[in-house]
Amino acid sequence: MPVEFIGMIGTRPASELQNPTVTLTGGTVNPDYVRKFAKIHEDGGFDRVLVGYSSSGPDGFSVVSYAASVTDKLEFLLAHRPGFVAPTLAARKLATLDHFTNGRIAVHIITGGSDDEQQKDGDWLDHDTRYYRTDEYLEIVRRIWMSDSPFDYKGEFYDLKNAFSEVKPLQKPHIPIYFGGASGAAVGIGAKHSNVYAFWGEPLAAIKQRIAEVKASAPIGKPLRFSVSLRPILGETEEKAWEKARYILSRIKQTRADAGLKLPVGASARPQSVGSRRLLEFAQESEIHDKRLWTPIAAATGAYGNTTALVGTPEQVAESLFDYYQAGVTTLLIRGFDPVEDAIAYGRDVIPLVRGLVQRLDRQTVTVS
Repeated sequence: MPVEFIGMIGTRPASELQNPTVTLTGGTVNPDYVRKFAKIHEDGGFDRVLVGYSSSGPDGFSVVSYAASVTDKLEFLLAHRPGFVAPTLAARKLATLDHFTNGRIAVHIITGGSDDEQQKDGDWLDHDTRYYRTDEYLEIVRRIWMSDSPFDYKGEFYDLKNAFSEVKPLQKPHIPIYFGGASGAAVGIGAKHSNVYAFWGEPLAAIKQRIAEVKASAPIGKPLRFSVSLRPILGETEEKAWEKARYILSRIKQTRADAGLKLPVGASARPQSVGSRRLLEFAQESEIHDKRLWTPIAAATGAYGNTTALVGTPEQVAESLFDYYQAGVTTLLIRGFDPVEDAIAYGRDVIPLVRGLVQRLDRQTVTVS
C-alpha cells in the first residue's frame, strides 16, 4: 500500500510560536499566501493538504476551490462538520467541487468534541447525539451521491422526500471520506462510513490497538485505511532537534502566559474531546514514548488538536514515521509549528526518505512472495 502524505494550509500567516491564539483554521484571507502555501506543498511532494474548520474561520469550500485553481496535481482534504447545512446540499456542494477540482478532493468529517465550539454555530446537541446525527448525515450524503433515483428518508434528525441530485461525484464510487473521532460513539459510525479513519499522534502500541478496534467495528470485508497526525521537529543533529523542541515548548508557554491563557483546573480541566483526553493521559505517563514521540506540548496546551511531536534528525523522524506505516497506518498528516518553513523542510528532507523506506519494504515483500 503506498504511503499518503497530507499537509495543512491556512489563509493567513500563522505561527503558534508568535501568537497562541492564531491558528491555521481561522483569521483573515490572504489569497497570495494561500497560493504560496499550496504550491509549497505541491512542490514538496505532499499528496494532499487539509483545509480545516472552525466556528470563526473562512469557508473551507471556497478555500479549496481557490487553492485547486492555482495548483495542478495537489489534492485536498476538506474538513466538514455535519449538521450546519442539509446533507442533501452538502452532497451536491461536494460533488460540484469534485468536478471543478478534477477529482482532487476528499472530505474529512469532524463531528465536534467541544460544546463551546459547536454552540458558536448554534448547535446545542450533546457529544454522543452529534455522532448519531453524523451517522444519518453520512448515510444520506452517500445515497445522494450514488442513487440513480429519488428516495425518501425518515430518521431521528432528517426527514426527506424525493431526495435526489443530478450532479454526481467525478470520483467513483464516491468522494473519499476521512473520519476523526476517539470516543466510543465515534468508532462504529466512522468505521461504517469512512474510507480512512484518522487518529492523533499516539504511541505505536495505542495506534495498533485503535486500528484493531475500528476494524472490529467495520462491516465485514470493508477495506479501511488509517491516518495519524503528527508535528515533526527537525534538527541537523539529534541534539539540535531536542534544543529546538525545548525552545518551541518555551515559546508556546511564554506566548500563552503573555496572552493570559491558562489551562483549566478542577472539574473543568478534563477536555470534552476524548482524543484530547487520550493525549493528556499519554503526556502524564511519559514525556517521550517509543523512540521520539514527545508529549509536553500537548500537556502545555491542553491537547487542543494535533499536539504530539516527533523530534530528531530527518532520518530519525522518517524512521519513526515508517514505524507507524508498519503498524498499519498508510496516511501521515504532518505539519509544523513554523508552517511554511516546516512544510518546505518536510518535503525536502523527510517525505523522500519515508517513501524510499516504503518502496524498499515493497520490494522485499515481492521478493519473499
